[in-house]
Amino acid sequence: MELFQVKSFEDLQKVKENTYDKMKIRFMDRNVDKEIEKYHILVCSGTGCTSSKSNLVRENLEKEIRKRKLGDKVKVFKTGCFGFCKLGPILMIHPDRTFYIHVEPEHVDEIISNHIQNGQVVEKLLYKSPSLNKFVQTMEEIDFFNHQMRIALKNCGVINPEDINEYIAMEGYLALAEILTNNTSKKEIIENIKKSGLRGRGGGGFLTGHKWEYAAGYEGEKKFVLCNADEGDPGAFMDRSILEGDPHSIIEAMIIAGYCIDAHQGYIYVRAEYPIAVQRLEIAIDQARKMGFLGKNILGSSFSFDLDIRLGAGAFVCGEETALIQSVMGLRGEPRPRPPFPAEVGLWEMPTLNNNVETYANIPIILRKGAEWYSSIGTEKSKGTKVFALAGQIENTGLIEVPMGTTLRTIIYEIGGGIHDNKEFKAAQTGGPSGGCIPAELLDTKIDFESLTEIGSMMGSGGLIIMDESDCMLDIARFYLEFAQDESCGKCVPCSIGTKRLLEILEKISKGKGEMKDLELLEDLCYSIKDSSLCGLGQTAPNPILSTLKYFKDEYIAHIKEKRCPAGVCNELLRIVISDDKCIACGICARVCPVNAITGEHKKPPYRIHQDVCIKCGACIPKCPVDAIYKA
Repeated sequence: MELFQVKSFEDLQKVKENTYDKMKIRFMDRNVDKEIEKYHILVCSGTGCTSSKSNLVRENLEKEIRKRKLGDKVKVFKTGCFGFCKLGPILMIHPDRTFYIHVEPEHVDEIISNHIQNGQVVEKLLYKSPSLNKFVQTMEEIDFFNHQMRIALKNCGVINPEDINEYIAMEGYLALAEILTNNTSKKEIIENIKKSGLRGRGGGGFLTGHKWEYAAGYEGEKKFVLCNADEGDPGAFMDRSILEGDPHSIIEAMIIAGYCIDAHQGYIYVRAEYPIAVQRLEIAIDQARKMGFLGKNILGSSFSFDLDIRLGAGAFVCGEETALIQSVMGLRGEPRPRPPFPAEVGLWEMPTLNNNVETYANIPIILRKGAEWYSSIGTEKSKGTKVFALAGQIENTGLIEVPMGTTLRTIIYEIGGGIHDNKEFKAAQTGGPSGGCIPAELLDTKIDFESLTEIGSMMGSGGLIIMDESDCMLDIARFYLEFAQDESCGKCVPCSIGTKRLLEILEKISKGKGEMKDLELLEDLCYSIKDSSLCGLGQTAPNPILSTLKYFKDEYIAHIKEKRCPAGVCNELLRIVISDDKCIACGICARVCPVNAITGEHKKPPYRIHQDVCIKCGACIPKCPVDAIYKA
């Protein structure tokens, strides 16, 4: 990879054109141009696929290509997350856009021999479409991708994130170059962002243009630009995937933000548990400096700006902007009262602009395509798209990006492929520990800021956990509250002590020791904590309880009055029994029981489970050949 010093708009255009020529193969169809004989193999190198040994797949491909002397015909590249994480490791072969899934290192020989050398697709590695009931070759034929619209994720799975030239070929740094070349008014840029309707994607949903305007309006000896990459919601990996697949989009956006508010230094605060994201950011920042996008007199202008990385230790509370600022300065990550807001008093008491990763990822394309284009996507008050990490009891887990206003039903059944094992949908949790649970009767709710708030949930950063009839809603609320209580910084009593009291009440109910008056106490305490906590962690921690009480109160009552967990999850209320009618007295259950709680005589049914000895591990249930054992 060659890095040229870019000193002007013309230099940037040359790099763009030269690199795009080398990448054309990724955008051409073999059926259109029969003369194409070269291949680009893009191997997903995000965290999910890397954990499934995609790095070994890539290394084996490179070795086999060298061994067969195919280097002039085949190139192998790293790329970011394709999104369909359930199918990893994933690789895509261009120009025919063949989408291979579950690729193991031992499949490499077959891919090279059949596909590359003989032009024969390896069918067993293709995705089998449930709707078409056949194997399909390209992404475009897969339902998971058809309802999506990629803006923040536009380059993930398309470019090599470790090559700045490929980002430039996809119009990267073009928005920045036009601004600096034309000496565009800072006010004009901010007005465009305001007109676009872009709102913060970190959870609060504050209008991004207004935040930039406030930061630009305050005077300070120095100003700073911050990127919040401290993604702490359980099951969330949106920001991580953008940093791994398209780090330069964040760098470009932060430089533009620095220009708009007159800041010359930026910091990306990223959790240390994201080693691949950190490594790609380090590579990207180094390449941007060498090419002249960071440092003194960027693109020959009078504007200077630089970036550094600050690693977080995984404290969820540091996702709150004032706690994040404390941590960046090397202090204990605790929130402080607002106002004053960071736009006025931030890093080292100077005006500071803070946005999260996904928010920044939208900036360059908004400035290139225009505010009108962006504002035409989404709903009246929630513009653009939103990235979600889709997980839980759903067929297609992974990363998706959909226009604001897409219904929950579309996400679950069209993109997600429905509930796992054809079970009944029960609820969806949005917003992580700060959000709420959405029941089946609200499946047609539009996913946007206002709609989710109206039903007692919130957008959050983008975690979307799907639950079915096997999930206990009281247990779900307990899980999220346990997380929030554990992550409380301890600075304010309502959050640190209040959440502990809430958790104690939930645990009491889950053990069958609750009373009806506990439900009233739960609700009163929730509102007290919401109204008096210092920061967003405490103010939103009760949301999972309040939403489950609102939509699933019958489950709480069953735990209290009937001493029963309807989903068979809460161990203290669980009984595992053997059906007298079905038992064939084979003795398998007794042999697998770790505590010898099952007794009986071989071939003389039924066997019995001694409830005073049983530890409710459930090991016997899947082993029964006639499905005679069940939870009661």
